[in-house]
Amino acid sequence: MRISRRHWLVAGALAGALFCAAGSYAVLSEELHFAAAPARIEVRAAPIASFDNRDPSKVRFGALEFRGGLVLTSSHPAFGGISAFHMEADGSHFLAATDNGSWLRGRIVYRDGKPDGIADVEIAPILGSNGKPVASRGWFDVESLTELGGQFYIGIERVDQILRFDIRRDGFMARGEPIAVPPDFKTLGFNKSLECLAAAPANSAIAGNLIVITEQTLDSAGNHRSFLLKGGEVGRFSVKRSDDFDVTDCTILPPGDLLIVERRYSPARGVAMRIRRVPVAAIKEGALVDGKVLIEADLAYQIDNMEGIAVHRNAAGETVITLVSDDNFSVIQRNLLLQFVLMGE
Repeated sequence: MRISRRHWLVAGALAGALFCAAGSYAVLSEELHFAAAPARIEVRAAPIASFDNRDPSKVRFGALEFRGGLVLTSSHPAFGGISAFHMEADGSHFLAATDNGSWLRGRIVYRDGKPDGIADVEIAPILGSNGKPVASRGWFDVESLTELGGQFYIGIERVDQILRFDIRRDGFMARGEPIAVPPDFKTLGFNKSLECLAAAPANSAIAGNLIVITEQTLDSAGNHRSFLLKGGEVGRFSVKRSDDFDVTDCTILPPGDLLIVERRYSPARGVAMRIRRVPVAAIKEGALVDGKVLIEADLAYQIDNMEGIAVHRNAAGETVITLVSDDNFSVIQRNLLLQFVLMGE
């Protein structure tokens, strides 16, 4: 389908509203948008047949091949704002966290190797160490999620805290125990901090560490301030910032790479996202790390506010990358789930 000039003008205006207004909308309304209690909910999934809005036949984008996607909606008031995503090894079951302090778990239904629906979805409040929802104390902006040593960790951007949960033992009743964080966290930029948490690979020199990358808290050279956390030990490094992209999430690509998903918005250039691949071996105290771009896309493609990334291997042995978007509980944004296969570069 040919995209008219008028379409792009409208898209640009919506993009401006999306990133300039939705943030304030979320702040004003977020108290209404976290789960009060565990519940089963229905999530509707509308398939996305093609990633390129201009060429439905195109499937290869950079180093990735598009396999399919879904637009997710639900009538439950706490559904939305999906900002972090963990995929189980079976490639179907997932655990996600929302900006406003809810857990989501469920199962992706596939047809012919493509995501076709979402089933068995449950939502519940993320609980603090006192057994009460973290959102009830104003701990919003849950932006990152990872599993290390059988424990799940979330990063809460608004308060620069990392909580540890024994989800596999306690399910949604798991209480989040704050872990020790360095004094540096007190200097992180407001709403620009804990966007990326990843567990360093077991076979790496930094095994046992949590990898932490900030969204837009920059060092003196203009790069993303980043940390290695292991017990009370702290390592500090930086991730190269380029082309005005900010970090929104990360995950490990076995056996030894880190995938970083990033977002850019400006009135002149519009909205874009990209994924970079960084060698874990390059991450160490004092390092400045960078990586190859695997894919970059703007509003000519099926993207939104892409905030979560996960990796699994399917039955055919392919490496599948799943991306999810955060709609900020805004009527002009979407909750997307996109899947790509990593191809030979």
